[in-house]
Amino acid sequence: MEKTLKRIHPVSDPEAMYFLQVSWEKDLGTGFGIILSDGQCAWTGTVSEAEISREAADMEMNREKYVEELKKALIAGEESAGKYNFGIS
Repeated sequence: MEKTLKRIHPVSDPEAMYFLQVSWEKDLGTGFGIILSDGQCAWTGTVSEAEISREAADMEMNREKYVEELKKALIAGEESAGKYNFGIS
């Protein structure tokens, strides 16, 4: 299993700092687990392959392109910093 951990500052509260961990088996497109923490509390969830396909279709986006954008937003390093905004609600 592969995992990444990145620090994010949501646009909804730029002073706050969260940690986002994403874990996956073969490829992000086959589904992944996610943990979001503010250092005191943690929230967990999973995203299935079917949910990824459904979201790509809803956005009228090629599935492979959608998975590439997910990779950039959720697991890419410094090269994606500042290109994606996160909101916490």
